[in-house]
Amino acid sequence: MGRDSVAWRRKGGGGQVINDHRRAAGSAPDSPTPPASRSAPPHKGEGGRLNLARLIAFSLPGLPIGALAVALPVYLPHYYAVHFGLGLGVGGAFMAVRLIDMLADPLIGVAMDRTRTRLGRYRVWLLAGAPLLAIPVWLLFLPPIAPSFAYLVAMLVLYYLGASVVTLAHIAWGSVVSVSYHERSRVFGAIQMTSIFAAATVALIPSLLGSTAEAVGARAMGLFIVVITPLGIALASTFTPERIAADVQAERFRLGEYWEMIMRPDMRRIILADFCLALGPGWMTALYLFYFHDARGFTAASSSALLFIYIVSGVAGAFAISKAAQRLGKHTTLMVCAVGYSVGLVAINFMPRGAFWPTAAIMVFNGLMAPSFVLLIRAMTADVGDAVRLEQGRNRMSLLYSLLTSVEKIAGALSIFLTYTVLAAVGYDSHEGAGNTPGAILGLQVVFLAGPVVFVTIGAACFFGYGLDHAAHAKIRQALDDRDAGLAAGTGEIHL
Repeated sequence: MGRDSVAWRRKGGGGQVINDHRRAAGSAPDSPTPPASRSAPPHKGEGGRLNLARLIAFSLPGLPIGALAVALPVYLPHYYAVHFGLGLGVGGAFMAVRLIDMLADPLIGVAMDRTRTRLGRYRVWLLAGAPLLAIPVWLLFLPPIAPSFAYLVAMLVLYYLGASVVTLAHIAWGSVVSVSYHERSRVFGAIQMTSIFAAATVALIPSLLGSTAEAVGARAMGLFIVVITPLGIALASTFTPERIAADVQAERFRLGEYWEMIMRPDMRRIILADFCLALGPGWMTALYLFYFHDARGFTAASSSALLFIYIVSGVAGAFAISKAAQRLGKHTTLMVCAVGYSVGLVAINFMPRGAFWPTAAIMVFNGLMAPSFVLLIRAMTADVGDAVRLEQGRNRMSLLYSLLTSVEKIAGALSIFLTYTVLAAVGYDSHEGAGNTPGAILGLQVVFLAGPVVFVTIGAACFFGYGLDHAAHAKIRQALDDRDAGLAAGTGEIHL
């Protein structure tokens, strides 16, 4: 147990925090627990285990997010840079929009935390996000006019706004669908498996179409995403129960709370790790098509097939990681997977050039490791959200997740901007049919490997001494359950 766990012990597993809340409410610090808290039934809406059918339904908004996780960073910049002739400068467009867009995420998160409707807190946001996401996806992948830089920037602004609403609403809702330490691994594992399935389908679309025209594949991807977005959101919203727990304190928000959340010891680790674990793979995906075609000697079709193998392996990986986290703990599992991912990435460069099956074996291994980054980071953030609610008496799940999505947007923007900028600096020419020198190809190889390995390794190192493990979280949940049971008798709870 590290420094963080010592801090939890000093608080008596949250007991001191409960006393602070009792003082704020006008009760004696050591007053006995109200009778209602002893006899109140367990909370089924928030803490119960979803059956398999409802779990699958709840995971379905992960379909468009997973599909876009491949289509947007892997195919869209290449599509605009090469097919529409905008060049490597598209990296700057992606970075500029993401740096601007990330400012909206905390505002959306605060608005979600303050939402009270008959449809629920997160359900209404998820439903509103469907058109906000589907429409700009259509306009990005099936542009009605020849796109310019201005068009690309405008559509990206609309897209990232819709993606923020859908992503934040879904993962924040996922954090309260179940509140147990291990069940959260199951819920976020299901979301990740669904996302990976959609990502694999998108990667397979160019091969299924049998067309060598990049525009045909990109348009088909866009149409696929436009269809599954409202479908997945509608099914999740229809079949998933939602409960809004009563807050101890009235909803107030101070700008300083952003900084307070960032400076929490547990969130500092998670934010830095999330940045590194998003930037590393994002760096790899931004260069994937260039690297596998020019440096490894694969055709466009075989490159897409290897990407499909990498992605589809993540379905099994998400399941295995979810199970491993229930045995080893979330942060330990994440550290092991991050190291494995880095080793596997380096191994690709030692495979014979153009050798499909040896490379495919490494892609399977890396695909098994990759889901751990998103799955476990988000599950751990939900545990931090419980700690915050115990200490402050307020739900700050959406705000915490908005910090993550903001960090991920910065990492995503930097991954495209930095890689494209460095490629240009080493003399690599991205234009179709360009003849690159051996020196430029070597530079491509170095750039492809250096970023992911360095950042993923740093991400793993962030969790040395991390203390919010299963035992620490169990104390927090027990304190929350005792307090919520007492509040339920006097305030009533909303089950939807």
